[in-house]
Amino acid sequence: MKTKIESKSAPAAIGPYSQATVAGNTCYVSGMLGIDPATGELKGGVEAQAEQALLNLEAVLKAAELTTASVVKTTVFLTDMGAFSQVNAIYSKHFSAPYPARSCVQVSALPKGGLFEIEAVAVRG
Repeated sequence: MKTKIESKSAPAAIGPYSQATVAGNTCYVSGMLGIDPATGELKGGVEAQAEQALLNLEAVLKAAELTTASVVKTTVFLTDMGAFSQVNAIYSKHFSAPYPARSCVQVSALPKGGLFEIEAVAVRG
């Protein structure tokens, strides 16, 4: 059985998917872009988008009664791997040791022209 998770403090899904789904003790958070939920627009620049996307991730986790401390795995998507160090600096403000496992890949494009996207897997307990 799975449960849909939705937060009004994060942008609505831009396709036929849930912001997150919980199955058992595991929460699967869909890719979060740097979209400001108040305006529906992407923030400007990779650093601002990374910060907003991580805030969006935190909002969805909160709706699932979880925090970034519950996250065991993230996947980060960048359109320019040259932004890796700037993104790491922002990422490290939102996660603490022991850090989740993480993959970071460069992609040719992201939805809405985004520069940064993050998805996560979190567990209860």
